Amino acid sequence: MDQINAINYLTTESSITIFWDKPEDFSDGDKYQIILNRSLAGTDQKTHYILTDLKSDTTYNLQVNWIRGKRQVSSNSIEIRTQSKKKVLDISQEPYHAIGDGKTMNTRAIQRAIDDCTKDCMVYIPKGIFMTAALKLHSNMELYLDKDATLQGTDNREDYLPKIPSRFEGQEMMCYSSLLNLGELNRNSGYNCQNVVIRGEGTIASGGKHLAEKVIEYETENLKDYLDSLGDKINECEKPWTIPGRARPRLINISNCQNISISGLILKDAASWNVHMIYSDHIVTDHCTIYSRDVWNGDGWDPDSSTNCTIFACTFYTGDDGIAIKSGKNPEGNEINRPCSHIRIFDCKSACGHGITIGSEMSGGVEDVYIWDCDMMQSRCGIEIKGTKKRGGYIRNVIVRDCSTARILFHSVEYNDDGIGAPVPPVFSNCTFQRIQIAGRYVKEQKEWFPCEAIELCGFDEPGHELRDILFEDIRLGIPEASQKQSISLQYCENVTIRNISVK
Repeated sequence: MDQINAINYLTTESSITIFWDKPEDFSDGDKYQIILNRSLAGTDQKTHYILTDLKSDTTYNLQVNWIRGKRQVSSNSIEIRTQSKKKVLDISQEPYHAIGDGKTMNTRAIQRAIDDCTKDCMVYIPKGIFMTAALKLHSNMELYLDKDATLQGTDNREDYLPKIPSRFEGQEMMCYSSLLNLGELNRNSGYNCQNVVIRGEGTIASGGKHLAEKVIEYETENLKDYLDSLGDKINECEKPWTIPGRARPRLINISNCQNISISGLILKDAASWNVHMIYSDHIVTDHCTIYSRDVWNGDGWDPDSSTNCTIFACTFYTGDDGIAIKSGKNPEGNEINRPCSHIRIFDCKSACGHGITIGSEMSGGVEDVYIWDCDMMQSRCGIEIKGTKKRGGYIRNVIVRDCSTARILFHSVEYNDDGIGAPVPPVFSNCTFQRIQIAGRYVKEQKEWFPCEAIELCGFDEPGHELRDILFEDIRLGIPEASQKQSISLQYCENVTIRNISVK
């Protein structure tokens, strides 16, 4: 990656957001020039840039130059057309009359506006707290939340019925509808929902911990005979309530979708995961803040057997993984065999939570993951690659550059290990870590710091399934202001290269 490759973009009627992969040799003193119609629009060291105050329905020529000193290293350009002005469907106005008082239920009014929205329209949520039950979005539409606008889901279990086909922790099953539902799950079909934009400066929130508890309580009673029949096998699950908890709704559920973008919002208080994309393609999330700190399994952003998913400029305050890349769980994940691939994560920060994770549900395989310019210092697991011996599948071709992190983990985990095992263990291979600062300590929920191994590398104890072909280069261990371990542990590894390590 010694040049600027394809420039990707998102557009509105007055702005263009561009983003691109970071070249391998980009160094601290380098910068990018953003050229708009042959004039300098700005400079930055980040691999994304927003141009505002543009004319609608207008074609612009954009060029990104990689500059080192006075020399241009690489350049790429693209023509982008802004969107046409859209008709605004204000949910508080005729014919919808939604009321943003934080008490009135507005589900019918908001759903009517969504149903009325064509590709030339935009559903507009103004200032206020608009209570709602689950909503269903459709192709070729836009949902915009103004500043101080909140789309607020309730904590009533019944408001997320009917259940819909979904996938949770690697297994297809019937789950409660999410607050926002895009597409319909079908492993054997193509994309059935496309070209949806969810953006603005407002908040999308659900019922959080209270909703989760109500779902788990109901489903535990509903599944009582089945749970009793499991006997000691229930111990293979992470928690006693793991199985009933799998039915919980997400905040935004994206199934069999293509070309979906989520920008600029606060996303909070899902009953489980916040943004979950399954069997989907070209999903972009940027400039969002995600909160789920007190929610068990409160992941932030989970691409699941999906391709070309990108997240950047986001901050996570999560009760579990900020980002978790998945591809199914044994045995179903091995049979469906749909990998998660072409994932890009950059300029993201963990304020609390577990950090960036690949797995543990990865039976369909994970490959081509590129992570750069991320800060995972304030996390429990930092950057973690995990599975269980029963998963099967693979994780390969992961590149992490120019990041700071609490620690780096490759390991097998014991939890969530129910299900029939694959014939052979997984293989973790071909991973590169360059220019990384690793603290050697992690933080738990109450902001307590604990020393830990900076790098823990552990493959599987079966010939041919060792962790292999791993490179660590230009690594800085420790941070000056705190005590930490500076150790590296290796077990069941082959061809691990570690060079140019410095210690605080």
